[in-house]
Amino acid sequence: MAGTTPGTPRVLRAMNDRAALDLLLEHGPLSRTRIGKLTGLSKPTASQLLARLEAAGLVVATGTTEGRPGPNAQLYTVNARAAHVAGLDVTPQRIRAAVADVTGKVVGECEVRTPGRRGAESVVRQVTDALDGAVKAAALVRADLHRVVIGTPGAFDPGTGRLRYASHLPGWHSPALLDELAAALPMPVEYENDVNLAAVAEQRLGAARGHDDFVLLWNEGGLGAALVMGGRLHRGFTGGAGEVGFLPVPGAPLVRHVTKANSGGFQELAGGQVVPRLAREFAVPDIPGGTPIEVAVALVARAAEADDGPYRQLLETFATGLATGLASLVAVLDPELVVLSGALIAAGGEPLRELVQTELGELAASRPRLVIGEVTRHPVLRGALESALATTRDEVFDTSR
Repeated sequence: MAGTTPGTPRVLRAMNDRAALDLLLEHGPLSRTRIGKLTGLSKPTASQLLARLEAAGLVVATGTTEGRPGPNAQLYTVNARAAHVAGLDVTPQRIRAAVADVTGKVVGECEVRTPGRRGAESVVRQVTDALDGAVKAAALVRADLHRVVIGTPGAFDPGTGRLRYASHLPGWHSPALLDELAAALPMPVEYENDVNLAAVAEQRLGAARGHDDFVLLWNEGGLGAALVMGGRLHRGFTGGAGEVGFLPVPGAPLVRHVTKANSGGFQELAGGQVVPRLAREFAVPDIPGGTPIEVAVALVARAAEADDGPYRQLLETFATGLATGLASLVAVLDPELVVLSGALIAAGGEPLRELVQTELGELAASRPRLVIGEVTRHPVLRGALESALATTRDEVFDTSR
């Protein structure tokens, strides 16, 4: 192709540089000899590579090998301060922010509570307050951030720039919001659906590593799904792919005007709000107190420990509801794997997974393997950081420019 020179020494050096940086990220500190063996490069070439990366500020020397025959060898690692990114996880109750260095280590966190109704101006202030709190905790300033990824319920319509499928998130529906946030934040900012980001976290760090076709079903404050096909997120024409809470399903009333009601059949059948109702239906003793989601999580956790009785009935009925909606997704997508995630899923653990797997085996023609998500600490936030890191590393680690 005209205009490309894939075999030039400069491009080949850049490819070797990136391979070495990825190895350092994966394995931690490595010696020149070890890098040479892992990349297939000669010792002189590996030495030149490390000198080049050190001069560019991308790697630093860090100690020496010990406990081996012969002289100690110098170890090298990725320079953690070569770049920083931030991620934000937005819910109606709070905005959680974190800053990570280029190695992925979280170096600062902050949470801002967001009760009550708010307008676009208040949203911008709360976003910047959360971000600045995390930046300050990392001993940085805003200008040190290369990129920010913000996760929200719903999705911003690529045609209008307005948030859809998330009427429960006050203040985020102004048509001018994205422009106002762009004016307030000096770095590139990306927006992504929160469940999609949980899938990114599982694909990079958790249960979906090595899988290019999987579905993540999220059940916490609401029901949602992320669809990964051919290794890439499928967002749909308006960004609404995976809004399965609106999915009509057997066993639940047909909900019309679902976006106005902010609900649908699957949400009514297997969302968090159904758990206390099932507890009353099966006369579960000692229903705990707390917020609705706290009550639902506590009930599912207790049910997962029961072998029989009303708690077991609750868990089995809840599992059937989850499998009913999943059967529709599996029939259309035929995924290799289904990752179950969110607070309600985590509370049910392996007993809930086994019940859903059994039910799905009877309801669906294909039988994907079901697993519990492994990224349990702030998966949406972790996914936002991983998404920001992927783009930032491509930019910062490109030594061909």
